[in-house]
Amino acid sequence: MIELTGITWNHTRGYLPMAATAQRFSELHPEVAIRWEKRSLQQFADYPVEKLAAEFDLLVIDHPCIGCAAENGVFLPLDELLPQTFLDDQARNSVGRSHESYFYGGHQWALAIDAAAPVSGWRRDLLERAGSEPPKTWAELLSLARRGLVAVPGLAIDSLMHFYMLAAALGEAPFSAEEAVVSRSAGIEALTLLRELFLLCDPACLNRNPPATWELLASSDSVAYCPFAYGYSNYGRPGYAARQLEFGGLVEIDGRGRCRSTLGGAGLAISSRCRHREQAAAYARYVAGGECQRTLYFCSGGQPGHRAAWIDPEVNRACNNFFQDTLACLDHAVLRPRFNGYLDFQDQAAPVVHEYLCRGGDPENVLNTLNELLLSR
Repeated sequence: MIELTGITWNHTRGYLPMAATAQRFSELHPEVAIRWEKRSLQQFADYPVEKLAAEFDLLVIDHPCIGCAAENGVFLPLDELLPQTFLDDQARNSVGRSHESYFYGGHQWALAIDAAAPVSGWRRDLLERAGSEPPKTWAELLSLARRGLVAVPGLAIDSLMHFYMLAAALGEAPFSAEEAVVSRSAGIEALTLLRELFLLCDPACLNRNPPATWELLASSDSVAYCPFAYGYSNYGRPGYAARQLEFGGLVEIDGRGRCRSTLGGAGLAISSRCRHREQAAAYARYVAGGECQRTLYFCSGGQPGHRAAWIDPEVNRACNNFFQDTLACLDHAVLRPRFNGYLDFQDQAAPVVHEYLCRGGDPENVLNTLNELLLSR
């Protein structure tokens, strides 16, 4: 018996599709057994992949780690294990830049089995009760927030992603220049806008991550709308939570441009220490394939990374049209940096933005600190 171990994150979307696909793969290949373990969403963002790769054969990862992993030989290059025709199909069917996000230094280090970016979500019944529609502009969003109807995830990492999003909406993709995260004008305005919004929301928002925010909308009548949080199609499915949510795109910054999400999602990588490379690669190919993605993977609670699932009518009917209504958001999402050292910057920068949202202060000082962290990486 060949045994493979895997690590993913502890959510229905992260764990159940891996357990289901492992079970089915083992039924098709009785000589292979795959055991998945799980970690928290915070650990998914923070814990060093090189330590996980020393313990597990298969890893569900976030793309900003790719530069560090590639330069330190943490993962196996999948272009040396999988047919080029399969990788070409993955590229053609990428949701936004998901497939590209795992390509670095001339190699493909993971397969985009999960696609996500911040999207908006709401309770139709509560908005109708309030005599409102989902806002289309930043001004309309602030108006809704003044009525106590808006929640935004504001943990440190989410605060930083919101900052990236607003800077991009103001016409400047973060990290366009080597010496600054964003320009002074765009950075200060983005921070000011974000602080203004959080001041109109319950302070508890600053302690919630995206799934906790969607859970609040689905299970409580206290808020009706979230303007941007990493999407979870689970909350569009009947029976998953107390109420089904509707999802859509992001608001426009009045007269400036529409908010652009910061790409998230998850990839499936193989540790360079894996002793059963052929079997691990076969499993990765099975999970990332279009057929599995739009059937077993989705039906098990997953949020596919293959475009075939996102445009499939049956998949969309099963989740309140989550995928078709948010696809444009992901196609226009901004890709985070992946250079070796970026994660160190992210770990230090996120609390700086979060502290500003919590306590206020001078946004120019915040931006100066972010730029210093970037230069010192």
